[in-house]
Amino acid sequence: MERLEKQLALLMELDQLKSVLRRTRVKSAEKRLENSAEHSWHVALMAILMEEHANAPVDIARVVKMLLLHDIVEIDAGDTFVYDAVASAEQEEKELAAATRLFGLLPEEQGKELHELWLEFESAESDDAKFAKALDRIIPMLLNYHNQGQSWQEHGVTREQALTVNQKIELGSQALWNKAKQIIEEATKNGWLKA
Repeated sequence: MERLEKQLALLMELDQLKSVLRRTRVKSAEKRLENSAEHSWHVALMAILMEEHANAPVDIARVVKMLLLHDIVEIDAGDTFVYDAVASAEQEEKELAAATRLFGLLPEEQGKELHELWLEFESAESDDAKFAKALDRIIPMLLNYHNQGQSWQEHGVTREQALTVNQKIELGSQALWNKAKQIIEEATKNGWLKA
């Protein structure tokens, strides 16, 4: 019973992820910002659909788990705009503390297993993590592109920033990196990214 109570405690804590707003607007309701729970769900589904585009064979169940877990730390640490270098540098420490707290709510062995999976995603060294990171990077680009560069324009993002920040996509999927570069060039041509 104690095990179940610990699992339910984390489950209810995770509900807060629905209130963590990101900088990108949802395509279906362009005036509303996406929340982190929606992002995690969307990118996890993307993994299932895009598995064939991974650079190396991946364990898609592990990739989906990583993507469903990767942003739960935002409950405590908040979301950081990927193009904000200063905030991104400070975010790592906050996220580590959040991961320790959140996974610590679970029964010890389960919390340890999920924390290790989260750390694997963060380090992006395994094929599974590289692919998961690639997906996590390209999905906001797709939303931005289909929203006429909304977030890029609001924050004055440049073509060079978009290329530099998102180049890690290439480590997980060459096909998705090629698509990302196409998106960046078209967005620049349309004036959505500063040249």
